Amino acid sequence: MTPKRAGWIAGAATAALVAAGGITYAVAGDDGGSRVPAADSADAGFARDMSVHHQQAVEMSYVVRDRTDDEEVRRLAYDIAQTQANQRGMMIGWLDLWALPKVSSDPPMTWMGMGDAPLAGEGSLMPGMATDAEMKKLGTLDGKEAEVYYLQLMTEHHKGGVHMAKGCVERCTVGVEKRLARGMVESQESEIRLMADLLAERGAKPRS
Repeated sequence: MTPKRAGWIAGAATAALVAAGGITYAVAGDDGGSRVPAADSADAGFARDMSVHHQQAVEMSYVVRDRTDDEEVRRLAYDIAQTQANQRGMMIGWLDLWALPKVSSDPPMTWMGMGDAPLAGEGSLMPGMATDAEMKKLGTLDGKEAEVYYLQLMTEHHKGGVHMAKGCVERCTVGVEKRLARGMVESQESEIRLMADLLAERGAKPRS
């Protein structure tokens, strides 16, 4: 890995974690108000759904860290896992602060008007999520094959996450949550570009 790329990955992850800590602290008194979002609001829906979306990214990243010795992919996977685990904790914390349920009887993505969207397969509950079969396959691969498959799955995962985060930017009303969503868009789009470079170096490309 080049020093420039290594620094970019580590710097991006550190900045995201620092920002996340501040956002977690601020949300209880966001914008100086005490309004609590409704259970069926975009704010609550995004927090619930993105928590689930992030959890799969964390699981996927730790799987590939055990399947390859490549330092660059392992570092990227670790940074994604740490950043998204931290953000997931924040969003669950917000639901606790708002005294709102962490699960809903409505289908995922209802807050974006996509509750009736067809699923890509078992386990793929939201845009970009891998199916159970794809997660199982990742756990059977090693070395370069694992790296390529992970980068392809995570690219799709990030594209779905960006779509959801943009939905929150448009629909959410809690200021710090909108700012977190905007930061997700920026960081994940940057990682999508990085993963495209990593795939090209391995003679592969994104699946879509």
